[in-house]
Amino acid sequence: METCWEEAGWEWLAPGVARRRMPEWDETVGVVVGRTDILVVDTGATLRAGAELRSGITRLTGRRPTRIALTHPHFDHVLGSAAFAGCEVYGATGLDELLRRERETLREDAIRHGVDRDAATEAVDHLAFPHHLVCGELSLDLGGRTVLLANVGPGHTAHDLAVLVPGRPEVVFCGDLVEESGTPQAGPDAIPGHWPAALDRLLALGGADARYVPGHGSVVDAAFVRAQRDELAARFGVSG
Repeated sequence: METCWEEAGWEWLAPGVARRRMPEWDETVGVVVGRTDILVVDTGATLRAGAELRSGITRLTGRRPTRIALTHPHFDHVLGSAAFAGCEVYGATGLDELLRRERETLREDAIRHGVDRDAATEAVDHLAFPHHLVCGELSLDLGGRTVLLANVGPGHTAHDLAVLVPGRPEVVFCGDLVEESGTPQAGPDAIPGHWPAALDRLLALGGADARYVPGHGSVVDAAFVRAQRDELAARFGVSG
């Protein structure tokens, strides 16, 4: 099973848990396979990317994805969501209102970063909004495996959601709270003064031995997350 996933461009992280680094923007998409449900973590930057992800996951598992967790509201992580029609969508509290309010900003941001104008417009016009909002923590039963969604922000944005997959090893999908391929990006919607505390919550969630999956770049360990937390604290003048 692992070989099939790897041949399709996926990295196997733990039994039933994989991730893929997408082309163009190197954003991570994750998948967690349970007996009854399949959770996808983020959906890529375009409808085409989302459709390719959905068909690939369906082919590899023999089942369609049923649930989506959006780690934060940036174009490269959410614009493929409409390709997952019928899935239950989860996000941090307030994400639904923000996506509705900032649709034009989202479209322009995608275009500015290189998404074709028509493709960006189509994706935003058909954007899937969260059905379930997470304040604190929410457990999802995927059938034989429970996944924890945790609202650990604000930090990179005001709506940062992490996904903890218990097991050996534990896997934590961090969204862009953690980036390995470069310095974490603090755009106009970042809340720098709270970012280090968000990483403290992330480390408490996963613990010392977890595998931490950044929004961009290679999988890292707790020491990397702690070092990035300290760098952000120094960069933004946050004490503690």
